[in-house]
Amino acid sequence: MKNKLVTDQAPAAVGPYSQGITAGGFVFVSGQLPLTASGELITSDIKAAARQALSNVRAVLKTAGAGMDDVVKATVYLADIADFTAVNEVYAEFFTAPYPARAAFAVKDLPTGAPIEIEVIAVR
Repeated sequence: MKNKLVTDQAPAAVGPYSQGITAGGFVFVSGQLPLTASGELITSDIKAAARQALSNVRAVLKTAGAGMDDVVKATVYLADIADFTAVNEVYAEFFTAPYPARAAFAVKDLPTGAPIEIEVIAVR
């Protein structure tokens, strides 16, 4: 059985998907862009953008009774791989050891022209 996660503390889905799903003891958080809950896209500063995307991840996890320490896998999509080091600095503000498994890579484009998107899988 799967359950849809919905929070007004993160932006609504911009397509036919859920902010997150719980299933089989896992929490699957859809890719979170650096959008505020009111819909403002943060693009001017990659660190601010990463903080917003990770804050959105945290908000969706919270609706499932989970937190950042429950994340076992993260995927970070970057519009520019040159932002990798700056994003790592912000990422370390949200996660503690043992850090989740992770992939991070540059992609050609992200929805709404965002500079970053982050998705995670957590256990609860």
